[in-house]
Formats: sequence, structure tokens, C-alpha cells
Amino acid sequence: MPKIRADQLSAALTKSFVPVYLVSGDEALLIQESCDQIRKAARAQGFTEREIYHIDTSFDWNQLLASANSLSLFSDKKIFEIRMPSGKPGDKGTKAIIEYLENPSPDNLLLVVTEKLDSSTQKSKWVKAIESAGTHIQIWPIPPAQLSRWIFTRLQQAGLSADNSAIDLLASRIEGNLLAAVQEIEKLVLLTPDKHISYELMASAVADSARYDVFSLADKALHGDARAAAKTLQGLKGEGSDAISILWAVLRDVRCLNQIAQAQAQGKAFEWAAKQAGVWEKRQPLMQNALRRLKPAQLQQMLRKANAIDKSIKGMRNAAPWDELLDLVLNLAGVQSLNNQNEKLSLKY
Repeated sequence: MPKIRADQLSAALTKSFVPVYLVSGDEALLIQESCDQIRKAARAQGFTEREIYHIDTSFDWNQLLASANSLSLFSDKKIFEIRMPSGKPGDKGTKAIIEYLENPSPDNLLLVVTEKLDSSTQKSKWVKAIESAGTHIQIWPIPPAQLSRWIFTRLQQAGLSADNSAIDLLASRIEGNLLAAVQEIEKLVLLTPDKHISYELMASAVADSARYDVFSLADKALHGDARAAAKTLQGLKGEGSDAISILWAVLRDVRCLNQIAQAQAQGKAFEWAAKQAGVWEKRQPLMQNALRRLKPAQLQQMLRKANAIDKSIKGMRNAAPWDELLDLVLNLAGVQSLNNQNEKLSLKY
């Protein structure tokens, strides 16, 4: 099946239900809503169990194959959810996904969730195998020019109408944070008996929404704004965000920086190295700014630290992951740890 957009998913699920779905993109709210739609449709088809796999370099893909093949005649239908932010399963992962899709059980549903896939990854064997057997939902961020229209549609779906000036005001307040927009619209439903939003009502009811999203966090850290990055991290924690998702977003940029730094050490131009690392043109100045203050040794240390945080989140280390996340974000912003002397020891456990 060809790639589809998020707004085409509902119709696709109604028309047919396929054995595998790939959801890729960088807009967290739309990814979550697409996955929720798929899970809801799956429950209607009798899929009552769910297994979640967080993919990293140490993941054993045989776990997925063994679990998928171990279902008995009396087992409930099951969703196998693979969360793979990097979009890079490696040779073993590619082989496992292709093997799984060669003869998928009707009692299994595979849901793969990744960040935005670059053009080369979209042509990879595992992506082509998924697209051949199922559906690939590509999530695109809402451009600023289309944000007011998106809000208008969301208001309609909530049974509300609004003056154009009110919609523009909400768009400016939420600064591209779609989750904040949805939360504000839910609040407006409760505050508006006549279901119409004027500019005055919008101004009084909608608070300024700090952009507490994962991607803004990484951008602020790359910019070197430690105070703003720390505030955003605390905001994400307060909103109940998933620590592993935050780690993945920060780690993605640390890996890119490390890859670019290694290429530059070999005499490659920054623009070429950034493109090879999959960095969008609009984010390249942020990366270049970060590389001016971060040395290769610091980037390597951050990679080790991220690995340790991953273990602490998963309960494999006795540590406070949110405190360590703050330390990692501050390091990315150029603030060095106060306990550098003890850090190497702490990462071993």
C-alpha cells in the first residue's frame, strides 16, 4: 500500500485492516493520535494484548520473533509495538522484520513507530517490506502558514466556532505546540456555553503556553540556552512526559553532532557532514553553534551518559533518570557537570 498522511488513516482503517503499520515523523501529538487510531481499530478486531519493545543497539530481535511465534491456539490476539526512534534497525533488525512479514499471523499486529525517516531509510529493505505488506503513515509537522487552518478544524471537531482573530491569537500563543492547542480547545469546550469563541474570550481564557515539547528542548540545548532548556525539561516532567522519549530526542542530536565532528576531523566540510548525518538545513546553524563549544571527547562522554540513563530508566541501574537527564541536557547546552571526577564511576553501575 502506498504511503498515506495522518488525515487519511481513518478512511484507510475503515476500508481494510493490514498486518503491519509504520508510523514515522517528528510531530509527537499526531504520531500519538495515529497510533491511538490503529490501536482502537485493532481492539475492535479482537486484539486485546499488547507488547512494547524499545529498540536500541543492544536489543535482541529474536525476542520479537520468539514471542510472535509462541502464540497458542487459545491465546488472545496481540499487538507487537516497536518503538524505534532512530529508524535504524540494523542488519539483524532488518532481517527480523522481513522474516516476520514473510508469513504474518492473523492473530498478530505489528506497529512500528519511528522519528522522521530520511530518504535513504525510506528506500531500505525493511521499510519497503512494511509498505508491501501494510501501511506507512508519514507524519508531517504543521507549517506555520497552515496552523490557523488546523486549529479551525480542531475547533469544529470539538463543536466550536471562532472568529478568525481568535484563531490567530491561539496560534500565536501556542507557538506551534499542537498538544497545547488541543488542551486549550478542551478547556474552551467547558468554558463556552454558546460554542462560539470571540477574540475577547480567547484572550481571557487561553494562557500563554510555554513550548514544552521534546524538540524544543533539544533546540534550546543546542543553542546553548541552559536556563531555557532546563525549564523546558522541568515542564515536560511536570506534564508527565515519557523520559525515554526525551532521552531519544536528545541522544539523536548528540549522535548527529558526534558524526559531524568525526567527519570534520577527517577534513569534510560541515555542510556535507551535516547532510550525511540527516540534519535538516534549518537546524544546521544550531548544530554548528553547538560544535563550536563541544569537543569530541565531551560528545563521547554524553553518549556514554545517555546509555547509562537508558539503563536507569529501564530499572537496570540504581539512579535518578530525571536528574541525569537534566545533567545531560545541561552538558549539551555547554554546562559541565559538577561531579566530573565521579562521573565515570557512576556510569558503570
